[in-house]
Amino acid sequence: MTGSSKDRRAGLMACAAIAALFTFTGCTADAAPEAGAAGDVPVASGSPTAATPVPSPTGASAVASGPAQKVLAASDPHSLSIPATDTTSELLHLGLREDGSLEVPPEPPGSPAGWYDGSPTPGERGPAVLLGHVNAAGGGPGVFADLRQLRAGDTIEVARQDGTTATFTVDRGEAYAKDEFPTLKVYGNTPGAELRLITCDGYDPATGNFGDNYVVYATLIT
Repeated sequence: MTGSSKDRRAGLMACAAIAALFTFTGCTADAAPEAGAAGDVPVASGSPTAATPVPSPTGASAVASGPAQKVLAASDPHSLSIPATDTTSELLHLGLREDGSLEVPPEPPGSPAGWYDGSPTPGERGPAVLLGHVNAAGGGPGVFADLRQLRAGDTIEVARQDGTTATFTVDRGEAYAKDEFPTLKVYGNTPGAELRLITCDGYDPATGNFGDNYVVYATLIT
């Protein structure tokens, strides 16, 4: 998916009117997770599956009022660093498939994280969206296996193509059932620049699938 920074912001504003789910469904498992392999996050071997179709945005919503918050000019991201979990990753650019489904990082499941290029660039006003696998091929941890270890105040650094680094501080992390995903809460407008890190969660050994998403919310500080 391509488009200007203005187009991306408009798309996220319109997203506030979407009632259908927009979830990350790229993690499944062929075998039981390795116990303790990635802290509290289930880890298993397997391959990503097709994402849930995303409807075209309809309507719009005003940004919540409040004091002016720091934002950066648009610049595509190229890498991610999370010091608290010693996580580093190049960032793929992910869009929408022809069927309207959200792309997920390709196989193997331990591949780099990706930025959804229909969202603002990290540091722009609005919620920039980064996706990553929880599991890796062979049962090891994926790039976002340690998201549950993050705590409020931890920092996330996103290096950008213009040479700047957008630094965010973690606000909180929350798990959601994929069939009850709070679209507006995760993707709706924000008065400042925010970040969403999203991975799979809630491994079910009976089905070999992850039934939940785990979302980390962070806010730009510099």
